[in-house]
Amino acid sequence: MIRLHHLSARAEEFFLNPDLIVAIDATPDTVVTLSTHQKVLVKDSAEDIVAAIHAWRTSILTASLPSAPRRRSEANLALVRGAASSINPHDHEEPSR
Repeated sequence: MIRLHHLSARAEEFFLNPDLIVAIDATPDTVVTLSTHQKVLVKDSAEDIVAAIHAWRTSILTASLPSAPRRRSEANLALVRGAASSINPHDHEEPSR
C-alpha cells in the first residue's frame, strides 16, 4: 500500500493499493484513475506517486527473493580443469558397419 493525501483543506491521509491504479494525470491537480473507473484527486505529485509505487514494488520483490548466501572466505576462487575435459570424444566412437 502507498500513502497518499486527499486534495482538501485537511489533506487527509489514506492508503491505496497501487495495483488498482490505471492512470495518473497532472492537470494541474493530480488525478488518480483506478481500475474501478473511480477518480481520486490527491495533493501528491505524479512523480511522488510513481516513486512511492516503485519503492513499494521494490520492497515486495526484495522480501520475496532469497538472499544470496555469503561466502565463507574472501579468497580468490581458482578455476580447476575438470577430468571430463581430458576425455577424447573420438575414443568412444562406434565401429562403422
